[in-house]
Amino acid sequence: MKQPAQPTRGKPAAKAKRKSREDLNTEARDRKRDKKHRGHVAGSRANPEKQATGSGQAKKSQDPRLGSKKPVALVADGQTSVVKKPAPKPKAEKVRLTPQEELAKLENDERLDTLLDRLESGETLSGEEQAWLDETLDRIDELMETLGIALDDDAEDDEQAEQDMMRLLKGK
Repeated sequence: MKQPAQPTRGKPAAKAKRKSREDLNTEARDRKRDKKHRGHVAGSRANPEKQATGSGQAKKSQDPRLGSKKPVALVADGQTSVVKKPAPKPKAEKVRLTPQEELAKLENDERLDTLLDRLESGETLSGEEQAWLDETLDRIDELMETLGIALDDDAEDDEQAEQDMMRLLKGK
């Protein structure tokens, strides 16, 4: 059997004061709060510049590229040449022709003559050519009506022949 240890001589040993539950809780909260504030700020990985400004070293708009920032002349002579954009040409306004001038122009049109000759010879025209021919002939009719020019109305045979010719020309 062991004998109990003898107390040291001198002052009696002071008992450690036990902490209450409230004290333990407040200390734990303080330790947790201190632990929370360690490390980098949120988003410091994506925005490293903001971290530097937060730490007190504020170097504003520092260019991260290395090397000289001195501009280099791209012309061999050392003279800078200014490239001027060519001035936009004024768009030609559509010249309004009088009905007589427009009619004369359409009657002397080479494309119209060749297409009419092809129709008379019995060739078939493509859809685009036929559409252009129809528009041109319609425009000629409109101009003739506005100018008061009428084809010979003396005989019904002439009128009938004209209608047949127009149908033939329009491809209907």
